Amino acid sequence: MRLDKYLKVSRIIKRRTVAKEASEGGRVTINGKVAKPSSEVKEGDVLEIRFGEKMARFRILKVAEVVRKNDAGAMYELLEGEEDL
Repeated sequence: MRLDKYLKVSRIIKRRTVAKEASEGGRVTINGKVAKPSSEVKEGDVLEIRFGEKMARFRILKVAEVVRKNDAGAMYELLEGEEDL
């Protein structure tokens, strides 16, 4: 799945356009490498996202095209940082 779509579906970032802008700006890494919006994500990858002074690291647990809002939190594990970016 594309990075920008995963960030939206998992509700780490609420809007896909914001997810796209963050990754285009070099503020998102996958396994330590700067990621583009079209980068593929898979289970086990570690995402790091920076917004200004806030930083968060997530491990991807599940990749799914459609997820209910209540189940979105089960798609990732917060390793460190801010809960709400």
